[in-house]
Amino acid sequence: MGKLLSDRYQFKLGSTKDSNLLASFMQLAYQELFPDRQNFSHLLGTVEKHLHSNTPLWWVEEPEKITTDRDYIACLWMGRAQDQVRGEDLAYIFLLYVNPEHRRLGIGKALIQEGINWAIAKKYNQISLQVFANNQIALNLYQNLGFKQQSLLLSKNLN
Repeated sequence: MGKLLSDRYQFKLGSTKDSNLLASFMQLAYQELFPDRQNFSHLLGTVEKHLHSNTPLWWVEEPEKITTDRDYIACLWMGRAQDQVRGEDLAYIFLLYVNPEHRRLGIGKALIQEGINWAIAKKYNQISLQVFANNQIALNLYQNLGFKQQSLLLSKNLN
């Protein structure tokens, strides 16, 4: 891992044993975007279904402040997907989350670069992600890092 973070932070590789912690980080991300919704218990099932040794997970910690696993301040969870147009495998970002108190310090950018490095090492030609349309801060970050809109996800409630 290169020198992508300030000296205040460091990366730590996660493992499949981190499923509960990863689900709690996913819940934080979703609660922030959907504050009126309280139940995100289904996210643990998503993590348990998709987290395995081929889906790397990076945590960011402040070494001076670590007392428990709950002290991680950011994470990136990656995996593999398929480009439905070209049929090629691609690297996919399942989750990028940075604790609000640690945003705008280059952590998200450093995590994305770490993910790009992983994808290049795995010989992927593309990296992709899904971002909610109302998450302008994340959209700005991704666009500044060279991500381009490829499609739109449309939904319709049937209830």
